[in-house]
Amino acid sequence: MKLNTLTLKHALDLVTNKDIEAQDLWQACQAAIKDTKELNIYLDVAKKLDYQKGKFLGLPLALKDNFCTQDFITTASSNVLRDFKPPYDATVVRKLRLTGFSFLGKTNMDAFAHGSSTETSDFGTTLNPRNPQYLPGGSSGGSAAAVAADTCLAALGSETAGSVRQPAAWCGCVGFRPTYGTVSRFGLAAMMSSTDTAGVLAKTVEDSAIFTNVISGHDPLDATTSPRQLPDLTKSLNKSIKGKKIGLVYLDTSGFEDVRDHYLQAAKVLESLGAIVEVAPVRDPHEAISIYTVTARSEISSNLARYDGFRYGHDRHSFGDEARRRIMLGTFTLSKGYADKYYIKAQQIRTLLVEDFKRLFSQYDVLVGPASTGFAKQIGASANDPLFGEREDIMVEPSALCGLPAISVPCYHDPTTNLYLGLNIMGPKYDEANVITVAHAFEQATTWNSWLKEAHV
Repeated sequence: MKLNTLTLKHALDLVTNKDIEAQDLWQACQAAIKDTKELNIYLDVAKKLDYQKGKFLGLPLALKDNFCTQDFITTASSNVLRDFKPPYDATVVRKLRLTGFSFLGKTNMDAFAHGSSTETSDFGTTLNPRNPQYLPGGSSGGSAAAVAADTCLAALGSETAGSVRQPAAWCGCVGFRPTYGTVSRFGLAAMMSSTDTAGVLAKTVEDSAIFTNVISGHDPLDATTSPRQLPDLTKSLNKSIKGKKIGLVYLDTSGFEDVRDHYLQAAKVLESLGAIVEVAPVRDPHEAISIYTVTARSEISSNLARYDGFRYGHDRHSFGDEARRRIMLGTFTLSKGYADKYYIKAQQIRTLLVEDFKRLFSQYDVLVGPASTGFAKQIGASANDPLFGEREDIMVEPSALCGLPAISVPCYHDPTTNLYLGLNIMGPKYDEANVITVAHAFEQATTWNSWLKEAHV
């Protein structure tokens, strides 16, 4: 048994029972990191095992490089921050540390999370461990690749428009984003403050539930966090979904025809488990591209204004091309005479999207659909395409704009390319429990999860 291939839950059981030591896990993951160095997953790697006393007994995680860490450089994959070592931990990092997790290192990403490929990183593109000729997705591409390559037990990521779920789908792992405001953003390099959410890249739905239990909760250092406390999500596992009403969405989206049948098969699995599945009337997801493009660029231009060269060591000349494009467009949309025409109008349409989801969730327990328009794209696909991310995230952007909890779980594997598709399961705000229940039921009823496949054989 290769210890680095263990799920988080299995590893926790073994370490708790003293069948293995944390040092054994650490060394196995470190060896895997060295063996996959050509994939360019990590930007900084810890030199020794270091953890505090806690329930998780030193289990090793990877961290996306836009979360502040006292013991690692935090670059957000941008040359602007290439020498920045924060004086504090992000709240989610501190929570993970206090519960006994150890950190293997910081993972590559699209610079400042601008993109869905990891090709905008100033430190080189990460390759997909399932097939190195393809992209891992983004912006949490490094964290998804770290999980898929078995270099860690799980990884911290962040999602703005799909940056957890889309790379999870492309790398064949599980990606979970909780409701906006249930996890602190303090210490997370801001991209689009109205949707940025810390999330989880994991090997199984159970692992994502365990991880989310730790990082969620109100934070006095982040005024956008909700006072609501999520229930223990592990109690939502192994439950029947018989009688649940599930809405099937986005399968008629243009450009999606080649993989549509795989999602219809996923719907049949849910029906076989007793759920009532029907096509739900939903707004065209293409609307979300316009809303997101205007809103994201506007908020980005505001958030990146803080990088003035005085506090972080490198001035704006160090911004990459993608950041410059977004700053210019955002500054334009917020300028006098144009804010009403573009930014405010985008928020009005965004409200219609929120209301549409409210209507849908009055009829359905969860909504399911694709996490991406198809399989991972080949290396170089995002070059000279400033809207690559918006188009690749089209299936997950609407729920992200509305702050909904959602998860991507593997739902198909192509044996020729070794690439995966992800099923996106969405719930109403603060109903993470129901999302986890449906996702776990689907995962257990299929053989698409490579870490659980042997259990089905």
